[in-house]
Amino acid sequence: MSYRDFAYTYDRLMEDMPYEAWISYARQAWESYGIRPETVVDLGCGTGNIAVPLAKLGCKVVGIDLSDDMLAVARHKAEEEAAIGAKPDILWLQQDMRDWELPEPADTVISFCDCFNYLLEEEEIIEALEQAYRGLRSGGVLLFDVHSPAQFEEYASLQPFVFDEEDVAYLWTCELDEERTEIEHALTIFVREDASSARGGEPLFRRIEETHRQRAYDPRWLKERLEAAGFEDIRISADFDWEAEFSPDSRRLFYAARKPLS
Repeated sequence: MSYRDFAYTYDRLMEDMPYEAWISYARQAWESYGIRPETVVDLGCGTGNIAVPLAKLGCKVVGIDLSDDMLAVARHKAEEEAAIGAKPDILWLQQDMRDWELPEPADTVISFCDCFNYLLEEEEIIEALEQAYRGLRSGGVLLFDVHSPAQFEEYASLQPFVFDEEDVAYLWTCELDEERTEIEHALTIFVREDASSARGGEPLFRRIEETHRQRAYDPRWLKERLEAAGFEDIRISADFDWEAEFSPDSRRLFYAARKPLS
């Protein structure tokens, strides 16, 4: 799924997402592996909510996303930081997480906020892991998270979801394919337009239709695919806690793996 109109509303709807927790997890993982990364590739970087803070910490970041609209929002954020003197060192690239290229290998590759769930076929997961392996330097570390099958089951059982604020509202429904552990999210979003466009004093709302499909994979299968790609020192944890062992009830699984030293 390549975000289009939704990109410009994304941050408003996702403002409660725990971006600091993702960064904290990454820093714990890097410390555990004994690395202090200078170069970071952020796959599925979206609007830059993780890439920009990492760059402000001094990392050289490459933000990669398939959506040019999401990247446009991310670039604007980086420009705002530069305008106040932060000057984050970020290269934004519109590329596919299964097939991306950089002149030099990176110290670490990250992909958070369940980007890997958007890969709907096993072959696509394999391609993405193999590309991450190629894109890392010797001893580099891959970090990513995914929604678990339990999370999709919860979505399906609790839907529909409704959000209603003065400036934006949405209706979100889900349909789960249990055989493939694949879920389809259908969102109807209403965004309030500028007051100057109102007729008769009543606000106007722009309607956005979005459909997103994600697939969850067996944690053991993902670990095996990491091993097959060449990774070692693989660690699976749960729900933003580096120390937490995953279980069938875990909602968000975190994977960490190292490319062997040559």
